[in-house]
Amino acid sequence: MKVVAINGSPHKEGNTYHALKIVGSKLEENGIEFEIIHVGHKAVRGCTGCGTCFKMRNEKCVFTSDPVNDWIQTMKDADGIIISSPVYFSGVAGTMKSFLDRLFYVSLSNGNFFRHKVGAAVVAVHRSGGSSTLDSLNHYLAYSEMMLATSSYWNIIHGMSPGEALQDAEGVQIMEVLGENMAWQLKMRDLTKETFPAPTKVRKVMTNFIR
Repeated sequence: MKVVAINGSPHKEGNTYHALKIVGSKLEENGIEFEIIHVGHKAVRGCTGCGTCFKMRNEKCVFTSDPVNDWIQTMKDADGIIISSPVYFSGVAGTMKSFLDRLFYVSLSNGNFFRHKVGAAVVAVHRSGGSSTLDSLNHYLAYSEMMLATSSYWNIIHGMSPGEALQDAEGVQIMEVLGENMAWQLKMRDLTKETFPAPTKVRKVMTNFIR
C-alpha cells in the first residue's frame, strides 16, 4: 500500500513538510510506502471551469504548462492521499488551491477515482486560521466520498520558522496519531474489500437552485 502526500507550502522543508514527515514515519512503521510531492513552489495555474476534462474524460487537465497531469496519475494510483498547506490569510496557500481545484475536478470528471480511498488534511500555522484552512482542505476529501482519517484533535501543527513546529508537543502527537489511524484505516479497508463490497456508485444529481 502507498500514501502520497502533497506539500502545498512554497517552502520545501518548512513546517508543513515536517508535519507530513511525522505522519509518514508512522505510516512507514506500519509497512506503508510514503511519498511527498512538493507542489507549493511550482507555477500552477488555476482552474478556469472550462469543462474540457469532463468532456474528454481522459484523466487530464487541458492545461499542460505545469506538472499537474503527472501528479494526478501518481495520486490516482495511491491507496491514500494527504493534502497539506500552510495558512495564508486564514486560508489555503494560492498555488495549492489552484492545484486542488484542477486535481479534484479531473477526478470527479473521470468517475471520481478518489472515491473510498483514505484521505487526510494537514495544516501548519503560525498563530490562527488553522481551523478554517483545515475545513477548506476537508471539503475536497468529503465531496469525493473519501474516508477521512482523523486524529486526537484537529490536524494542525503550530510553528513559525522552519522546524519550529517540532517543538509543538501536542501538534507532534496529533500528527503521530493521524499516521497510526490512517494506517489502521488503510489496512482495514484492504482486508475487508472482498468481504464487504463498496456501495454501488450512483449517478450524481446536479441542480443549481433554479432548475
